[in-house]
Amino acid sequence: MYSTYVLYSLKFNKIYIGFSGNLQFRLETHNDPHHKGWSAQYRPWQILFSEDFRTKAEAMSREKQLKSS
Repeated sequence: MYSTYVLYSLKFNKIYIGFSGNLQFRLETHNDPHHKGWSAQYRPWQILFSEDFRTKAEAMSREKQLKSS
């Protein structure tokens, strides 16, 4: 199972949209102080929204749709 998710940083009023095969692990990664990347500068993150899909392709398609909105 794959999830498309929207994370929210209350501290910075930012959102992050992505997909993962393990949503809980991915959230932990985004909030890990050793994690680098765009999302690192806006910690802490919380899950605002998520949807589950049977395939990676479906989750990726939904991620793309949300990012284009």
